[in-house]
Amino acid sequence: MGTTTGRLVLLTTVLGSAMALLDSTVVNVALPKIGEDLGADLGGLQWTVNAYMLTLAALILLGGALGDRFGRRRVFVIGVVWFAVASLLCGLAPNAAVLIGARALQGVGGALLTPGSLALIQSAFWPEHRARAVGAWSGLGGVGAAVGPFLGGWLVDGPGWRWVFLLNVPLAAVCVPVALRYVPESRDPQAGGRFDVAGAVLGAVALGAVTYALIAAPDAGASPLVIGAAVGGLLVAGAFCYLELHRAHPMLPPDLFASRQFTAINLVTLCVYAAFGGFFFLSVVQLQVVAGYSALAAGAALLPTTVLMLLFSARSGELAQRTGPRLPLTIGPLLCAAGMLLMLRVHADPVYWRDVLPALMVLGAGMVTLVAPLTATVLASVDVGRAGLASGINNAAARAAGLIAVAALPLLAGMGPDAYRSAGAFDDAFRLAMLWCAGVLLLGSVLAWATVRSDSLAHPPNDPQAEPSHPECAHHCGLTAPPLDPGEPPGPPDRPAPST
Repeated sequence: MGTTTGRLVLLTTVLGSAMALLDSTVVNVALPKIGEDLGADLGGLQWTVNAYMLTLAALILLGGALGDRFGRRRVFVIGVVWFAVASLLCGLAPNAAVLIGARALQGVGGALLTPGSLALIQSAFWPEHRARAVGAWSGLGGVGAAVGPFLGGWLVDGPGWRWVFLLNVPLAAVCVPVALRYVPESRDPQAGGRFDVAGAVLGAVALGAVTYALIAAPDAGASPLVIGAAVGGLLVAGAFCYLELHRAHPMLPPDLFASRQFTAINLVTLCVYAAFGGFFFLSVVQLQVVAGYSALAAGAALLPTTVLMLLFSARSGELAQRTGPRLPLTIGPLLCAAGMLLMLRVHADPVYWRDVLPALMVLGAGMVTLVAPLTATVLASVDVGRAGLASGINNAAARAAGLIAVAALPLLAGMGPDAYRSAGAFDDAFRLAMLWCAGVLLLGSVLAWATVRSDSLAHPPNDPQAEPSHPECAHHCGLTAPPLDPGEPPGPPDRPAPST
């Protein structure tokens, strides 16, 4: 940590992860201006968010496997370059269709760079410095998450929404040469077998078809195309499950779900992050279209949730180690549901400290309570050697849940294609959407109470003497998905011989 190389390794991983993290939190703030400038309806805005999440969720496990096999630095650098080129296409997009296609390409780049960021730190630093390096990485990532919506709002109100994407190009221009010069290469010597490309493709097609049906339904109704997409998506999802059950090296190993605890915590994850995805997609639009906030004010308004996560997630993780995860995973979703219900007070010309801030403080308290224990429970529910895979599955499940929520909530709330252009229509639908989000969180709370063991953080399975895997991940701000843990770090390269 005290060397120039160590600091540059940290800089590289922070810049790379910041590109993906900022993109996932900043774009929502820009949605109303994007729709106005490109003439996109609500479905276009949904696809602007979902095209990125679709490819990211479908390919993130494959991206981690590619890094383990061919070199984490190599795949990370390819991902950064890919992400930057796709960001440039987003910034130059002449219409909504080009923007949506470029966002899908961004998700591919994100799937390549995101798994490698923390893995590079774990493989490059000596064991005695690794915890400090991971702590610095996660702390700086939390600061980036806090600054993101504020920065996005400033860019949208100032230079324009295109700079939300173009900002990634200079970040990549710094990140790539530093990575190639200073970051050591690392691989998993035990990585083998064939890549489950077919599984990744089937998963993407299934999610894409169902998402299309949900987004198109408000405008097209129960048309043959919508029904066909929905049925086709479900059939492809069935084919995906069949393939994973019968493949020698599946992307989603079915035997992991033999752990009742692992299955339970992923069901809770689906509920929690579906609600979060819907909330962060709709709330910034509500603040701008209904409350009359500027993009900068709307981005800054959401800051308290991230600040609370940054300040108290580590302590929440430590508390869960003592009490067990069942209680925080039950109480946390209830607090989040209460925060979303308090957002029902936000109408035209709200008073921030009275109408908006209490809702975000309660929501932030709920996120603090549940995110770190959720991550730790995932890692503790499987053997230590499979913690990285378990974390990747949990991360992908959360992103898929957010993807479906962004597609389904406008349909469930009765939002038409032009709803975001009318303050009254959007306000009425937003109220119903928050009730849906609160209901899903209530379901997650009930599932946690009924299925999560209170002692599940005590030790990894089959090893009662072992310590919980990678507790430092509790420091990360999991706003759009739980922290992605790479699993057991490889040993560092040989130390240089001491000088005589």
